[in-house]
Amino acid sequence: MDKEEKIVVPADVKEISKKVKVDLEVDTSVKDLGPNPYVKIIHMARAVDAWRIFPRLFLTVYIILLYKCVIWYMNLAQPSMEQSGLISIVVGAGAAWFGLYTGSSKKIK
Repeated sequence: MDKEEKIVVPADVKEISKKVKVDLEVDTSVKDLGPNPYVKIIHMARAVDAWRIFPRLFLTVYIILLYKCVIWYMNLAQPSMEQSGLISIVVGAGAAWFGLYTGSSKKIK
């Protein structure tokens, strides 16, 4: 049986601390769990990552958006300040998208 310890704390002390020693035993033996059932999904995920499908898809959508916005803006007779601000933001976002795309290449080990 564990020995119960009693701690007496004065009333003016707000916090108490106690050091406890813990023994931990970890089983590090290798266990054979059989073949991984997710091998095909992992292989597909690596292929999608290598092909960079999503960044290329996002850039394609952005290029279409930019093209349509610029054509719309150039057809305006007298663009307002808000319309100019919208085009400025769309074009500025393109620089961010391109920077993220070029900076996210896989690191070769």
